[in-house]
Amino acid sequence: MPIAQHPAGPVHYGRTGQGPGLVLVHGTGGDAVTNWAHLVPGLADLRTVITPDYAGSGASADPGGDLTLDLLAGQVAAAFEEPSDLVGFSLGAAVAAAVAAERPELVRRLVLIAGWTHLADDRLELGLRTWARLARTDPESFAAYGPLLAFSPGFVREAGVATLLGEPPRGTLRQIELDLRVDLRDLLPKITVPTLVIGNTRDYLIPVEHARALHAAIPGSEYAELDAGHVVLHERPAEVTALIRDFIQREVPES
Repeated sequence: MPIAQHPAGPVHYGRTGQGPGLVLVHGTGGDAVTNWAHLVPGLADLRTVITPDYAGSGASADPGGDLTLDLLAGQVAAAFEEPSDLVGFSLGAAVAAAVAAERPELVRRLVLIAGWTHLADDRLELGLRTWARLARTDPESFAAYGPLLAFSPGFVREAGVATLLGEPPRGTLRQIELDLRVDLRDLLPKITVPTLVIGNTRDYLIPVEHARALHAAIPGSEYAELDAGHVVLHERPAEVTALIRDFIQREVPES
């Protein structure tokens, strides 16, 4: 696995395919493999697909100290050098948005999946704080809580609970605590690249109105919705792949 250097420590990432870069940024409690591995083959014929693991996930170490959006954005940006398309899921959407806002020279197109702007309501805060508390105090309940919020009821019934339970990355708690501090409101108006926001109508972790608000806050962005829970990457992989492929193949407007 390739390694990029960052002041906080080495960043491990996957790389496959050929052509311009397509960087896929994972979410809280996931990593490059669990979030993206099944989607990479459907994208690698178009792009060089780059899948970084940020602090606390995959083989990338957690440096300790404050875990910040700036730190994760810097780690992701270290994994690619040429202008690339950037796709972020959940916390990865916040990270990708930060890269696009602060390093626009690196980003051609931006796709944000199941994202949010900030801790905008009590329901979102309650869900995240409960998730964090269970991660700290009750591993069995934490494992059960994940599928309840991450997937739609129909998907859980069809997949079976046992198949959805697994060991989260060691950095999950600190990533959830960062979720609670995410605030993109000052960054979003700075995003000037073509952007697609994807919301999920059965998302019980980050309810779909937050994706709609994210779309409204990014000037000129496009919006799509899928009938899925939060982890749409697994519930609707073909639809997500199709949306990404269509969006990144369009011509980039002249600046």
